[in-house]
Order: sequence, then C-alpha cells, then structure tokens
Amino acid sequence: MAVSESVPAEQSGWAVRTPGPIGTGPLARVRRTMPAPGPGELLLNVEACGVCRTDLHLAEGDLLPRRPSTVPGHEIVGRVAAVGDEAVGVFRVGDRVGGAWLRGTCGRCRYCLGGKENLCPRSTYTGWDADGGFADTALVPEAFAYRLPEDQDAVRLAPLLCAGIIGYRSLRRSALPEGGRLGIYGFGASAHLAAQVAVAEGATVHVLTRSAQARALALDLGAASAGGAYDRPPEPLDSAILFAPVGDLVPVAMEALDRSGTLAIAGIHLSDIPVLNYQRHLFQERNLRSVTSNTREDGREFLALAERVGIRVTVSTYPLSRADQALADLAADRVNGAAVLVPDSL
Repeated sequence: MAVSESVPAEQSGWAVRTPGPIGTGPLARVRRTMPAPGPGELLLNVEACGVCRTDLHLAEGDLLPRRPSTVPGHEIVGRVAAVGDEAVGVFRVGDRVGGAWLRGTCGRCRYCLGGKENLCPRSTYTGWDADGGFADTALVPEAFAYRLPEDQDAVRLAPLLCAGIIGYRSLRRSALPEGGRLGIYGFGASAHLAAQVAVAEGATVHVLTRSAQARALALDLGAASAGGAYDRPPEPLDSAILFAPVGDLVPVAMEALDRSGTLAIAGIHLSDIPVLNYQRHLFQERNLRSVTSNTREDGREFLALAERVGIRVTVSTYPLSRADQALADLAADRVNGAAVLVPDSL
C-alpha cells in the first residue's frame, strides 16, 4: 500500500446518529480511528465537500439509513493520501480526486452490461452505504473516482460531483430539443448548474422558484425569465426539470408543457404527487420521467463539458465544524447556489 506522510491517526467528522428534523440535531461530531484503504480504494485528505439535499434527506429520515452512524457527503474533492492494494495505478499519492454519489455496482447484471449501471440492483452510494465526505478524510473506490483539474478551486469543483452530474443527467432525461424551451422548478445547487448547460447549448430557460434570491441568480446566469414556483411560464415548455422535492409541483409543471413535452424529476426523494388529470396533464403525449442516480459516463461527460463551457459555480462555504448549520440553512432555503464544507483551518 502506497502511503503519504500526511495520513492522520484519527478521522474527525460528522455522522447521522438519530435521523429527524434538522432542528432536533440529527448530526453528531465523531472521532474515529483512521480507516485504512481496502483493496482498490483511495484514502483522500478532504479539501472540500459539497452539501447536497440528499444529505439533508438522510439526516432527516426521508431517506432511510442503510447503516448506523453514517458520515454523509458525496461531493468530495481531496488529495490521495494512501492507495490500497489491488488498485490498478490510475491514481497516485498526491493526485487530486473526486468522489461522487455512485460508489459501486456489480458490473455483471443486465443494467451494468447495457450501459445503465445507475439502475444496478446492487449499486452502492457514498454517504449512504459507506461513510462520505463530512469529515477530514474519506475512502473512495478507485474505479468510481474522477480525476479533477489541479488549477481550479476545490470549493467550486465539489458541487460538480453530484449537483452537476445529476443536473446533467436530468437535463438529458428531459429530452430537451435543440433550441428548445426549458422550465426549471426549484433553483438550488443542481438547478443553477443545469441551467448554464442548457443556456450554453442554445435553450431558452424559464426558472420557477419561491426564493427571490434564487430568481435573481437565475436571471444573472442567463435565464429568460424567473417567476414564482407555482407561476405559469411565459410560454409553453418543450421540457421541464423538477429539482424541488415537492410533489405538488408535478401537475403544475405537466400543465405547463407543450404537446409531446417531457418533465424529468431530478430528486431521490419527492413528497406525494397529487392526482393527475389525464386531459390537463398527460394527454397530447406529455411524458413524465424519473431520474435515478447517474452512470460514470454521465460524470465524465459532464465534468468535461463543465470545463469546456466554463460553468460558474455559486457557493456558500462553511467550515467542517459547522456542517450542521449548513444543513439547517439548506433546509430553510437560506443557501444561494451550493453549500460547501471546507477544513476548519481554511
């Protein structure tokens, strides 16, 4: 096993102890013996970790824990501190690496073999099936890690690793035609990145969200209009993406679609959807699609596109010691863009 001289003896971070409303304090500070990288794993010294709404769902119990006291966080930017046995040598000690939501797949099922590894029944996830990046170190499987540019800010790279990748897959799932009209419902971390891709590709983007601050950001990033979450967009939509985890918005978005339009629901969790009216919401070949995780190819495509287009990442930074506050701010819609944790020394 290759090891740098900077591997600490202990790991410090946060874990979900008792899932519940964020005001009840579901996160607890933890100190643990530093885990050694297993076969094919990389040990990272964390430079930055994005705070995703999925982390909030896990902390609050909307997403049922798969193991006790899991460290959340799956938008990890770090430096390789140690390389486990059986790693194939893609990464070396000192490399900058990204760890994302998708952590492992079986590689043998029909979904994996058919290019749909995001649907693998035995898929595993960072910060859910294994500890994530709300800590000063993290373990990432080499086969699911991304090489990241050395010349970019770690804080602005972190949100690309889930918010960006999932937003990209959601955009593709929305079947937006060339030069089409896209509606975006909710405008947080993922939405503000997907909107920039759509604008760069020639789409007309209409943002619908309850936050006045988010509406201002949307217009600054090139949206043609920005209204309230339940408002009608100024023109019929070819495609729409629902980023807000609010089932009540599904019929609103479906009714805003033009004929043959598609709504993609981006989140892993959604509150209950009201009864849909066939004539108003589904007739004229309107389509309703979910989005489930991502493939590694999605990640590679998006990261290359983000660098080429020059995606602008809006962030609010928090020291690791205030991870609980970051989640509380996310829950209360006080975060503009993406929240990112950084080591307390920064």
